[in-house]
Amino acid sequence: MKTLNMKMLAATAIFFGAAFASAQADTVKVSVAAEPYPPFASLDASGKWVGFEVDLANAVCKAGKLDCEIVATAWDGIIPALTSKKIDVIWASMTITPERSAQIAFTIPYYNTPAEFIANKDDKFDFAPGSLKGKTIGVQTSTIHAQYVQKAYPDADIKTYGTQDAANADLAAGRLDLVLADAAALDDFLKGKDGTCCDVKTFPKDPIFDGGVGGGLRKEDTDLKAKLDEGIKAIYASGEYATIEKKYFSYEVGTPPK
Repeated sequence: MKTLNMKMLAATAIFFGAAFASAQADTVKVSVAAEPYPPFASLDASGKWVGFEVDLANAVCKAGKLDCEIVATAWDGIIPALTSKKIDVIWASMTITPERSAQIAFTIPYYNTPAEFIANKDDKFDFAPGSLKGKTIGVQTSTIHAQYVQKAYPDADIKTYGTQDAANADLAAGRLDLVLADAAALDDFLKGKDGTCCDVKTFPKDPIFDGGVGGGLRKEDTDLKAKLDEGIKAIYASGEYATIEKKYFSYEVGTPPK
């Protein structure tokens, strides 16, 4: 009898252990970038990740019936973290580009905002291709903004930064002539006390900015992509996307599914 009970206990332990492992395996690790990028993602006073993309990820996961955990990964290592299965989804303002699409898959776009140059209020510039020779431009590393200035202004002094905050701080301190980044992120900086030095100079036009932002996934995770795509569509259809959008922006940033 004791032997039978022990076998039953062992079988029960194996069953619940397997169930727990399965539940753990089903948790989708959705990663924002570890570097603060308000209003998209940043840490609040309690150490919790908050922002537009965090709210959006939670809503999409709920609509797609996914058990998601918000995690953070250093931006310059975020694609390797995905391909090595340390995370399952990149949800970090990553623009969809042909180069990235060769490495990873993307959800349908969930937002798109223009890029903008900002600089000291008293400064004026000619933004014709190649006309910023000798000017120092700050951009975040491994971004479409860095790719664009390297292509459009190869004679400029281009400085790359690990975080957008660091580039903005150097601009405010007079160590840069210009900064190029996402308009929504720079608008947040310009509204703060550190951004009173500067204003918007121009919105560059280039196909590199047209792809929109999507969630990055491993190419083989087709089921997960389908669920995330359905979640994005569902929150547009229900009006939840608009509710989240209005919490952070005074203008539309969405790219409603066709």
